[in-house]
Amino acid sequence: MIDADDVRRIALSLPETAEKEAWSMPTFRVAGKMFITVPDDQTSFAVRCPKHDRTELIAAEPEKFWVPPHEASSAWVRVRLGTLEDMAELYDILVDSWKQAAPKHLVEAFIPLGPGGAVQA
Repeated sequence: MIDADDVRRIALSLPETAEKEAWSMPTFRVAGKMFITVPDDQTSFAVRCPKHDRTELIAAEPEKFWVPPHEASSAWVRVRLGTLEDMAELYDILVDSWKQAAPKHLVEAFIPLGPGGAVQA
């Protein structure tokens, strides 16, 4: 089963990513910009997501994606760990969020791990 340790491992494998505690939870940043948070219960994580994309994601897979009321005005979405299909899906979601926060030169130089971001368990 995919868990918060997998989120941490993949996040820290991305170029120039650092972990920093904020709001009593782990957050992951690239160039000082946050792109992942892992709330205390560790059953979900939050990633950057443009609002128009977020609405589509939630409508298509409401069991997987959601937004708590206090985050409704933000450009973030939460993802339930227990609903992810595999490590490749987790990798793809985390990389997408990383690309939204990373400087252009890092994004341009980034080479994914493999087809669909396949990560060895």
